[in-house]
Amino acid sequence: MNSVELFDSTLRDGSQGEGISFSLPDKLKIVKLLDDLGMDYIEAGNPGSNPKDIQFFELLKNVKLKHSKVVAFGSTRRVGVCTKDDDNVVALNNCGVDTICIFGKAWDFHVTDIIKTSLAENLRMIEDTIRFLSDNNKEVFFDAEHFYDGYEANSEYAIKCLEAAIKGGATKLILCETRGGMLCNETERITKAMVERFDIPIGVHFHNDCGVAIASSLLSVVAGATQVQGTLIGFGERCGNADLCAVACNLKFKLGIDCLLEDSFKDITHVAHELGEIANQRISNNKSFIGRSAFAHKGGMHIDGIRKNPKSFEHMDPSLVGNSRRLLVSEVAGKALLLERIQKIYPSFDKKDKRIPSMIKELKDLEACGYQFEGANASFDLLINKYLHSAKDYFDLVYYQTSCQQSNEDMLDSPHAALVKVEVAGKSAITAAEGQGPVNALDKALRKVLEPFYPQLKGVHLSDYKVRVLDSLDATASVVRVLIESSDNEKSWSTVGVNHDIIAASWIALRDSIIWYLQDAGVEPAIK
Repeated sequence: MNSVELFDSTLRDGSQGEGISFSLPDKLKIVKLLDDLGMDYIEAGNPGSNPKDIQFFELLKNVKLKHSKVVAFGSTRRVGVCTKDDDNVVALNNCGVDTICIFGKAWDFHVTDIIKTSLAENLRMIEDTIRFLSDNNKEVFFDAEHFYDGYEANSEYAIKCLEAAIKGGATKLILCETRGGMLCNETERITKAMVERFDIPIGVHFHNDCGVAIASSLLSVVAGATQVQGTLIGFGERCGNADLCAVACNLKFKLGIDCLLEDSFKDITHVAHELGEIANQRISNNKSFIGRSAFAHKGGMHIDGIRKNPKSFEHMDPSLVGNSRRLLVSEVAGKALLLERIQKIYPSFDKKDKRIPSMIKELKDLEACGYQFEGANASFDLLINKYLHSAKDYFDLVYYQTSCQQSNEDMLDSPHAALVKVEVAGKSAITAAEGQGPVNALDKALRKVLEPFYPQLKGVHLSDYKVRVLDSLDATASVVRVLIESSDNEKSWSTVGVNHDIIAASWIALRDSIIWYLQDAGVEPAIK
């Protein structure tokens, strides 16, 4: 097999995932992303189901795609209704796309107990609906819903459902594992049997309730399936659908089977994360191929091996899928990573330098207290500079104070104030600022009091703030770790602070953020 078609259902199946809802602009953005990636088919939804989808299909008429075909999705006609009188089928026919995916029951239990009709009527519903659309020059795929369960329960009837679709003019048969409860060895066996039985192309559609949707998809391709349906990053009902990022990367780089556009794999990580942002869903760091941690290494032995030869602990070059290698700073990273980080800042640094053991000891001591430098590279750089005597003294804190004046019944609207006094070049300066919360107020006050000495800080702002309680068993006495991200609209950097007091931890991170920025920008400390 040289190639496999990929059919993305993010806009329909994906939107059925809990917490996911796409606006019309969102949907149009997703269509463009999937088309740029080279998705063969993009399922746009059911044009007869709701006003939003009806409007979406109208908008799609003006969208020019480079590669993908838009697919409309809908059900077989209703029980006892003539196909030409079924509003949903007519809407599918008139929606303006040439490819239609029709789903119908292939499990006798669903026919008799769920839609409550006869087995014979269900076969007529499948054949009639597909024939109506085929006679109107539509390419029709038949999604045989619950096919695998239906085949196990009554293989003769499940096969009759596929035969009815062929009689109606279906161009592809899609075997659906709708409940997601069957293991991949069973689905592979059934897929292989259908590929051998029918001359028409066979596709597959898996849900991930047992965590094997990717494996089932790949094994089905090995068994002869030529189309895989799923969603780009696995969104979907319950536990989601087959993750097409993982499917595509495995097909291409493990099985040597073409899918998507040849040069699009280098963009797949970026596209997946952009789709995640549109859906307002965080992509898990440990997601295969595209996750932030997919090529991240933390253990000292692993890092040492990677530095000697990446194939020692990486199954492929991360750049092939647009991802990148990360060597994580931690108490288990060891000397090799510390040296690599130092030499990025000071290329001529001697790996036998006597200060290295002290740096490693402090790193481990800090992490034992709750510090974590994996996502706070700026704080780690400052730690290195401290030992190399290159840290610069930009200001000294005299004191800070935060307060909240509750002026109404809604605490959320109550302003917070911060007062900060610093000493810069022998001069004292004090100022106050208001903000939404104590940390925002403290951040504003710190930059405000320093701007007369360092005007470069006017463009800096706090862009993200995260707090983690490290020992919840101690309740209010718990240690907290604060991770902040700052930006000057060109670059971003992260710093970390740890303390029993959340404001104190925040101050540490804010202070380091300012110092790192000034140092990175090459700003010299104010002169006395």
